[in-house]
Amino acid sequence: MHIGLIGGIGPAATDLYYRGLIDAMKARGKALDLTIVHADAPTLVRNFEARRPEDQAQIFLRLAKRLVDAGAQVMAITSVGGHFCIEQFRVLSPLPVIDLIDEIDASIAAGGYRTVGILGTDTVMRTRFYGGIRSAEVLVPDAPAIDLIHRNYVEMALSARVTDAQREVFFGAGREMASRGAETILLGGTDLFLAFDGQDSGFDTLDCAGVHIEAIAREACRAD
Repeated sequence: MHIGLIGGIGPAATDLYYRGLIDAMKARGKALDLTIVHADAPTLVRNFEARRPEDQAQIFLRLAKRLVDAGAQVMAITSVGGHFCIEQFRVLSPLPVIDLIDEIDASIAAGGYRTVGILGTDTVMRTRFYGGIRSAEVLVPDAPAIDLIHRNYVEMALSARVTDAQREVFFGAGREMASRGAETILLGGTDLFLAFDGQDSGFDTLDCAGVHIEAIAREACRAD
């Protein structure tokens, strides 16, 4: 099946999805049929922070039409933050959307987790993953920490690199939620791999981007 991705938000996450899908399809003995279109990350951040989901959904619609023209049969958005307009976009999309939120809730249920924490943008944390986690109790950092995490996350995502100070912000927040009973911490931003890959954070994590990539790979093989 021909997969379409809306990428660019941010660039490191797009590369993660691209490489992850190549590996996932290779492991399945299948060839990857893929088209990626580029969404402007600064524009998405402005719409995200101004709470303009309808405006971003229209941008995604234009990009989805390009994917249709390229032959894509199903699509996904390579950003947890980009899902802030998923309900508005889903009704407009000319293609079926592989929804990251539903996949994460299913993964939490399959893992038997009763309590989870979240790291990501301010909206992802405050809405407890857009209200899409039904299979477990959800913990979030306190309000000042949410603002700090959000600023550091956006800076990291736009630059596609992480500093030691940014990493410690994320690790400190994760440790605090773990101390309150979170059995795992959702990496609820697809760029968080920049901070966590190859590092010992001191707590268990669930990589939301990895879960999404596997779901996309399964869908890519479905028609074979």
